[in-house]
Amino acid sequence: MIRHDVEFSSGDERCAAWFYPPRSGSGPAPVVVLGIGLGSIKEMGLDRYATAFQEHGYAALAFDHRSFGASTGEPRQVIDVARQLDDWHAAIAFARTRPGVDPARVVAWGTSFGGGHALTLAAEQPPGVVAAMAQCPFTDGIASAAAMSPLSALRVGPRALADLVGARLGRRPIMIPTAGPPHTAALMTSHDAVPGFLALVPPEASGRFVNRAAARIGLRIMGYRPGRRLRRVRVPIFAAVCRHDTVAPPRAALRQLRRAPDVEIRTYETGHFAIYRDPWCGPAVADQLDFLERRVPVGG
Repeated sequence: MIRHDVEFSSGDERCAAWFYPPRSGSGPAPVVVLGIGLGSIKEMGLDRYATAFQEHGYAALAFDHRSFGASTGEPRQVIDVARQLDDWHAAIAFARTRPGVDPARVVAWGTSFGGGHALTLAAEQPPGVVAAMAQCPFTDGIASAAAMSPLSALRVGPRALADLVGARLGRRPIMIPTAGPPHTAALMTSHDAVPGFLALVPPEASGRFVNRAAARIGLRIMGYRPGRRLRRVRVPIFAAVCRHDTVAPPRAALRQLRRAPDVEIRTYETGHFAIYRDPWCGPAVADQLDFLERRVPVGG
């Protein structure tokens, strides 16, 4: 496996990324651009997927959003949907310029909140994007907010409102945990949120990962509904849906994904955080590779 530390510009900041070049001698290869989920960094699982794609002849680019992980951006830990989508556009444009990459064949791959971004990119279809892949995807902010316990929602709401007001006044963000125990003021408070989310952080990334985010996303997230745009998508989509997902409600995700004209859905009898680890990650990766090899083949 060959992986290069790279960075690219997004706005006035720099996004840190890993580039996985395609195998030499295979000609210009499709490139998979991988984005991570809510409040997460690329070290939380993206390497396994990118490596698998590289081993099968694809190039890959995995990146951190601005203000997270190794990327620059102040204030830190602010989840802003519009800025993150700008980061995706910048990542795709950068990936198309890498040596050995076919700039006409880009696949947007996202997981969790990043899965929602991948679906949004499929609808927008920037230059080069020919397919999208979404794992345990966020599809509807209202459905995700409804999945929170009422007590957590009551505790997050005032902090989110105060943070929104403070942002307009130039104040520092009000932080809340990304994952917290049930019924606390956190963005994810399901029974598996804390153990599942923190288990994804490898020891070598502990200095770059922070389990907190600006509270304002607790209100803004309800206005983000990628699933509503799926009818207009004109590229093939692969979706991996966890039937016991406590963060991205599977019923809403399945209903909305089926609106897309060309979608392949695989379901897994597991939860939102378990799909990143064995025994579930292996079958999910195999299904994703099957989709890629049929819909965006190397050398095709």
